Amino acid sequence: MSDCIFCEIVKGRIPSIRVYEDDNFLVFLDINPVTSGHCLIITKNHYKTTSEVPDELLAKALPLAKKLAKAALAGVGAEAYNLISNNGRTSGQEIDHWHLHIIPRRNREELPLKTGEPADLTKLPFVADAIRSNL
Repeated sequence: MSDCIFCEIVKGRIPSIRVYEDDNFLVFLDINPVTSGHCLIITKNHYKTTSEVPDELLAKALPLAKKLAKAALAGVGAEAYNLISNNGRTSGQEIDHWHLHIIPRRNREELPLKTGEPADLTKLPFVADAIRSNL
């Protein structure tokens, strides 16, 4: 896809600080990092969201994320990390090319995540039924 910035990075037309590369994935440092060591794992082929990525590639992505997260923690002296994949504009996805963020964490304030409000327990079974009916 010629107008995709991540496809252009894969092709080497846009520079990046590459951390890892294989036949399926490219990993590079985010140029707008949340924390030091913030990496992006992207597929070399263009897929917009997780739903479009073939299952066999997704099966390789998580072990790769585990390997890179361990390396990032050791490399930048962090003790924890987040794996985040935004899917669709409403979720915060800014680049329409599947990617997985590895965000090393030294403290909770680096990436504030708030928990939701307590659920109405009488409604949860109906929500679960709606999800199950679409599996």
